[in-house]
Amino acid sequence: MNSSPDAAHAPDRVDWAAYDAVLFDLDGVLTPTAEVHMRAWADMFDDFLSGHGGGDTSAYTERDYFDHVDGKPRYDGVRDFLASRGIDLPEGSPDDAPEADTVCGLGNRKNDAFNAVLERDGVAPFPGSVALLDHLRGLGTRLAVVSSSANAPAVLEAAGLADRFETVVDGRVASEQGLPGKPAPDTFLRAGEICGASPGRAVVVEDAVSGVRAGAAGGFGLVVGVDRGAGHDVLTDAGAHVVVPDLADLVPAAGSDGSPA
Repeated sequence: MNSSPDAAHAPDRVDWAAYDAVLFDLDGVLTPTAEVHMRAWADMFDDFLSGHGGGDTSAYTERDYFDHVDGKPRYDGVRDFLASRGIDLPEGSPDDAPEADTVCGLGNRKNDAFNAVLERDGVAPFPGSVALLDHLRGLGTRLAVVSSSANAPAVLEAAGLADRFETVVDGRVASEQGLPGKPAPDTFLRAGEICGASPGRAVVVEDAVSGVRAGAAGGFGLVVGVDRGAGHDVLTDAGAHVVVPDLADLVPAAGSDGSPA
């Protein structure tokens, strides 16, 4: 058994061998699909707001994404954004057509837009994230993906990463098992359980404020924030122990810790 991890790490001194499992968010952490999600949300909300008569219908902004949508289950993101604008829509059901002006209808409309972009353009993983995955594989660390998106398996397949992870706890799994989404820690806790790692011996890697809060709430041994736009201080305030702009910054130099680089 490895020695107990210390949560207060400098970025260049993370002792990955001190952890049994690393639990990665997907969009914005492993792949640049967060940008696709951002565009899909903006297109959907701008179209909706332009034809809606009540509440604050000013243009949707990038700040709206980070404050209300980023990292959350799709319908939660719709619900929280509408609440921020004083707009009240029926909940509807997950079977609603994308054209329906309901919470679920808007969520389904956004999902269709995301899938269209993914099919058209494909996706390549962040090189720095692949470098860290390679390092962790050399250590024999157990790996999982924890994503609010129901599209996680398709994204992993498109990015050539599907065989890297022991389990994927995504939006569909959360719905089937009745797990509340981020910022609740339940999906991360479930992934850690599948990997046989207690929270204190597992790492959460997130770029979204809601995901970082989930890692902090779950009592995980290390919460890594990847700053793809949320902001270093924002992620730190949400509970990240370490914040880096790219996961390549957390790959030890060859021979620096006596383990594979």
